[in-house]
Amino acid sequence: MGLACSRQVSVRADRAGIEQAARLIAAADGLIITAGAGMGVDSGLPDFRGNAGFWRAYPALAADGLAFMDIASPHAFYADPCRAWGFYGHRLALYRRTRPHAGFELLRKWGEAMRHGYFVFTSNVDGHFQKAGMDPLRIEECHGSIHLLQCVRPCSARVWTAEEIDPVVDTARCRLLGPLPACPHCGGAVRPNVLLFDDTSWVGTWQNEQVARRIAWLEKLRRPVVIEIGAGINIATVRHFSERTARQHHAALIRINPHDPQIAGLPGVGIAGGALESLSAIDELLASRSLA
Repeated sequence: MGLACSRQVSVRADRAGIEQAARLIAAADGLIITAGAGMGVDSGLPDFRGNAGFWRAYPALAADGLAFMDIASPHAFYADPCRAWGFYGHRLALYRRTRPHAGFELLRKWGEAMRHGYFVFTSNVDGHFQKAGMDPLRIEECHGSIHLLQCVRPCSARVWTAEEIDPVVDTARCRLLGPLPACPHCGGAVRPNVLLFDDTSWVGTWQNEQVARRIAWLEKLRRPVVIEIGAGINIATVRHFSERTARQHHAALIRINPHDPQIAGLPGVGIAGGALESLSAIDELLASRSLA
């Protein structure tokens, strides 16, 4: 089956885009799932689109004039670690208690039905693909994980699980209550193993294993499809990966984004919709097998 030309559609207004996406998925031998922050919106997670959205979620930081780039910085853990851990402790608790929406399960189902399965590339640090039952060996977290910790300095290339910490946060002031987590190796300060802005101390050595597994898996594919969900244009890591991978592996690109669904110069389809709405509509067609 030939790949159709690129187009932008609306989930509610144009069924043709959903049909095209379903055909591409049905014909594929491997599902390349790429996801940004918009993937978590239907789970109830905030999607920071500029300082206005960020400050609505964290009014204490708004009162101090702190933007997302200010708190998501290694400097924040040196300048005011209780404030930095107030933010990341709150995020950790939020991700732990939030249940991934049903769209995650649909992606897993589609991928598992393909000859070579699926692989996930995500900038999200929430661990929700693993929480939704996807194989951790088929996931690459390009910005790290909030569920892992590292030394702030760092004193070594070690990372370890955050399972044993349960930060208590004064949400009104966005400050950690109680003692700061300490590095078990040097006793110094600790931070989440997340790639921050202007970050020269992120311990990303473990990600090399994820990259190697992804590269080896991609080489097996002959008829892949890339499905990208909720990837923004301001920090375009995921969008660039999707486009580069589609070109290198002769894959169609399905881009799902309510604000910026356009694709150019690639085969595939852009769908102007949210993650769960779009994935559910595609699944209805796949389940009914009513594809012309």
